[in-house]
Amino acid sequence: MGSTDGTGTPAGAGAGKQERPGPGSEGGRTLNAFSHAFLVLWAVLAAGPLLWAVMNSFKSSGAILEDPWSLPSKLHWENWSFAWNEANIGQYTVNSLIVVAGSVSGTMLLGSMVAYVLARYDFPGNRLVYFLFVGGMAFPIIVALVPLFFVMKNFALLDTYHGLILVYIAYSLPFTVFFMAAFFRTLPASIAEAAEIDGASHSRIFFQVMLPMAKPGLISVGIFNFLGQWNQYLIPQVVHVGDPDKYVLTQGLANLAAQTGYRGNWGGLFAGLTLAVLPILVVYVVFQRQVQAGLTAGALK
Repeated sequence: MGSTDGTGTPAGAGAGKQERPGPGSEGGRTLNAFSHAFLVLWAVLAAGPLLWAVMNSFKSSGAILEDPWSLPSKLHWENWSFAWNEANIGQYTVNSLIVVAGSVSGTMLLGSMVAYVLARYDFPGNRLVYFLFVGGMAFPIIVALVPLFFVMKNFALLDTYHGLILVYIAYSLPFTVFFMAAFFRTLPASIAEAAEIDGASHSRIFFQVMLPMAKPGLISVGIFNFLGQWNQYLIPQVVHVGDPDKYVLTQGLANLAAQTGYRGNWGGLFAGLTLAVLPILVVYVVFQRQVQAGLTAGALK
């Protein structure tokens, strides 16, 4: 018979176990302090440049050059008026909204349809098609700029909204298919089988059954596509080169930065940068919970 301690537990049973430091222990407090310090540093690095740009957007050019880190002594709202009207940031923002709205909608529709077929149906070449899309994520866009220009020129798509929308869709499809295919695989197949037994067609099963179930994933990848297409600069420089009235926001900001070097209107430049960032902040704040739910839904299932 083995010896036991006073509680009935075999002697030496816990000798080989090492307890983790609890929240109230010295090690736990040290780890907690380190984690909070890292989060504070990360928040400063992420929000600091944005707050600095907003602060300088209300200062005159002279005040910015004299002391770029000081608070504005007077709010210069004319910087925002200059950026929106004279620098045409308002028109460029509208152009970007038109292009991104069309391209994100097309990307999500086509990408989710392709991903659903690749995730749910077995056919010859399924894996080949899937890996072709996955390989597209590793293809550097800068390599395709020259061929892209001549293709767009031959199809008379240069300096057109729909031409840029088509390029954005093609550029974003690989990541969308990769993300959504993995998400569709986590959805229960029994629901689709039950709908098929009830006589629903393949298209009806997709649009009325499976697509609503994939809403968290759609929102997540849709926001990623929105951010990537909103901040895209190289592609518009190739596709939109002849008509300044159709420039998107990134091109407009580049022109404003070039003009600022001659005019010295640094306050207007910072106002334009702030206006370009605002839509991104609004989208993230509105859909923050949906993004987190979409990224964790696959793991939870």
